[in-house]
Amino acid sequence: MMNILLPTDFSENAWNAISYAIDFFESSECNFYLLHVNRIEGMVAGLESYMPTAEVIEENYTKPSRNKLRQLLKEISENHRPNKKHRFYTLTDNYFFLESIRKHVEEKKIDMIVMGTKGASGLKEYIVGSNTGDVITKVKCTTLVVPEYAKYNALKEIAFPSDFNLSYDINILQPLTDILKDVKSNLRIIYIQNKDASLNPEQQNNRELLNDYFEEFSPSFHFLTNKKVKDAIQCFVESRDIDMIVMVAKNLNYFQNILFHTKVEKITYHTDIPFLVLHE
Repeated sequence: MMNILLPTDFSENAWNAISYAIDFFESSECNFYLLHVNRIEGMVAGLESYMPTAEVIEENYTKPSRNKLRQLLKEISENHRPNKKHRFYTLTDNYFFLESIRKHVEEKKIDMIVMGTKGASGLKEYIVGSNTGDVITKVKCTTLVVPEYAKYNALKEIAFPSDFNLSYDINILQPLTDILKDVKSNLRIIYIQNKDASLNPEQQNNRELLNDYFEEFSPSFHFLTNKKVKDAIQCFVESRDIDMIVMVAKNLNYFQNILFHTKVEKITYHTDIPFLVLHE
């Protein structure tokens, strides 16, 4: 039984992520936890600030959230076929968002967080400093990031960018192994290199280690030449019809190059390709 945390702000993006998760885990036994976190700000009266009383919080924040979560459950039942393998639970918190996520990840033994995000003009504009960006960089839990236009399709092509500098325990890749066991998908391991560069001995060893680890899935290795990692990924995603990109959060070099940029640029894989971010 998998435990899946679905944070929601009741937006279209959040709904899209929830729908994707339900379809993605259609054949798996899952507990889905729908979580809404209220942001309660202190009010200022004169020179003194004060927090609302417990009664005010209950009436103005908690009750409306519970009602919206009940409505969300109704929408799920109306838009998705009944699945005996799925159970849904609702959670509402009046707390700081990240602390709430961390608390439930620990208490509910969450296996994966699934979150939606905007990405029409590049993730940096929307994610860095936002809830999704904070979760994927600051919460140590495997997270599936579902862009606003992503729709679930059978996973036929999975891309795994790597620089072959394995600064993490290779067992961190277990969630990807679990997916590959459930779906018949091609695993494409991508290395972006400078024109004249070649793998050093350590990188070559790590490449062979990855090949051994994924041996039963017959992974293919692709060496791309491009100065910009994100452009190389973009070309590969388009040419191979990639259905999902998998990254290791601890591999900061690739992780930041692919997800976060200093300029807002139109990168289409930000809008319709889900990212699976693996944490230790």
